[in-house]
Amino acid sequence: MPSRPAELRSAALAHSLRGCELFAGLPAADLEVIAGFAVIKPLAKGTLLFHEGEPSEGFYMVQRGAVSVHRVSPAGKEQVIHVFRAGESFAEATLASGTGYPADARAVEASTVLLIPRVPMLALLGRRPDLALRMLGAMSQHLRVLVGLLDDLTLKDVETRLLNWLVKRAPADDDGECRIELRSTKRTLAAELGTTSETLSRTFARLREAGLIRIERAAVAVRDLPALRVRFARLLGE
Repeated sequence: MPSRPAELRSAALAHSLRGCELFAGLPAADLEVIAGFAVIKPLAKGTLLFHEGEPSEGFYMVQRGAVSVHRVSPAGKEQVIHVFRAGESFAEATLASGTGYPADARAVEASTVLLIPRVPMLALLGRRPDLALRMLGAMSQHLRVLVGLLDDLTLKDVETRLLNWLVKRAPADDDGECRIELRSTKRTLAAELGTTSETLSRTFARLREAGLIRIERAAVAVRDLPALRVRFARLLGE
């Protein structure tokens, strides 16, 4: 008979899995099966989870914190593909690939991730084709993120890319002041925007001097959202 600590661990992991889009709506019995082979991995800030090209152990779900998936160019420049946060999964495509992880992954803050090991997960997918379809949906969402990243990086300069980033995260129906959380460090945001921390800081300063934003401890307060949108449109040449 399972011990009380084991039951509590399984219940806690099943609860975390239920909060992930990939597993949302699965019957409790399926969540318990996955919780039974999931591996908890605590990560200190800056810890590398995997390297590009390493054989896949499985895919991951962020339980707490944030993990940056990124590529490093031959010149050493880092390009962030996406920062995954609590409830998000990543690296699912490696289950069906023999080429290993396609990028690096590193904790950008103290985090806990769940490793969903490859072998038992593939066995479960063989029995549950509906779950395989869910995973295809998750991978499709990741592809849309990549396409959006490529679109953003074609914008001509850092200010345009930063304005694009702010406009996308501002409330669509807000015509005044709004607050946009900076859910990662400026260094990570700079990498996402394809620039350096120094250039990003100078760009923030220009927008602040123009009276468009105010920098807070962990957020950007947009002081005049309509004016911000006008400036963005003008830079796009619209």
